[in-house]
Amino acid sequence: MPDNQEKKGFFKRLKAGLSKTHRAVTRRLEEATLGKREISSDLLENLEEILITSDLGVQTVQTLMDKIRWRVERKDLQEPGKIKQALKDEIHEILSRTEQVLQIHSDKKPFTILIVGVNGTGKTTTIAKMANIFKSQGHSVLLAAADTFRAAAIDQIEVWASRVGCEVIKHKPGADPSAVAFDALKSARAQNIDVLIIDTAGRLHTKAPLMDEIKKVNRIINRELPGAPHETLLVLDSTTGQNAISQSKIFKEALNISGIALTKLDGTAKGGVIVGISEALRIPVRYIGIGEKIDDLREFNARQFVEAMFED
Repeated sequence: MPDNQEKKGFFKRLKAGLSKTHRAVTRRLEEATLGKREISSDLLENLEEILITSDLGVQTVQTLMDKIRWRVERKDLQEPGKIKQALKDEIHEILSRTEQVLQIHSDKKPFTILIVGVNGTGKTTTIAKMANIFKSQGHSVLLAAADTFRAAAIDQIEVWASRVGCEVIKHKPGADPSAVAFDALKSARAQNIDVLIIDTAGRLHTKAPLMDEIKKVNRIINRELPGAPHETLLVLDSTTGQNAISQSKIFKEALNISGIALTKLDGTAKGGVIVGISEALRIPVRYIGIGEKIDDLREFNARQFVEAMFED
């Protein structure tokens, strides 16, 4: 577990990473309420516009605004200066529902994690960072390069694996991804590996639709190891805003998505999308990424995230 000094260091980096999101939501909110003596309908409309343009999602904004308006109507919330805290509390309530750490179960061996998501979301680096986390916890880790449509993806995962100190099971570019997954499971069992992480393709391919290919990989894994994959983790790029929510819905329809990793929070004003994802999908947010360093992926903590988003 990280010590207090390390936690403080990460919180500082998280705040820096969320600075654009902070400006998009909190700063604009403070400017909108500055000098106001009452919470008028105009102020509420302004608040609604701020939230919508901050990529929280229309459905989520509606939920938040309904709660804020209800509190105003019952005179529980009357001072404009207290809107920020009210909003902070409501967002924390939404995020806390999806705060759930990924647990590696020793009785499920190898604990198999299928990684899915479109290209460019940071799948491969997320895999390496997760491997680093599991190794620091004392687990043995094996990686599988089942994104065989891109030679670059295989090369990239090998480079990261060498940095982390993991073996990679791979085939030639263009090989059947399911065959890679099969061989990886076989190798993981033979070596008594604790955790197996399997990468997958992230785009439509001329020979087979993306989802069909991933479903096949999923079937092979389950056939060879009943109950697996034990985690199907969807990697989303926070900079894509509402597209991230659309992607998650498509993947959820095709696969049993059990967790989400949200990357690139350090480069966007759209970090609020995590609220929309939490509200719309109710899928556990396992990890957030705030940079390219190996330790820039951390387990999601709702309270910490909200504090970093709202604190000056």
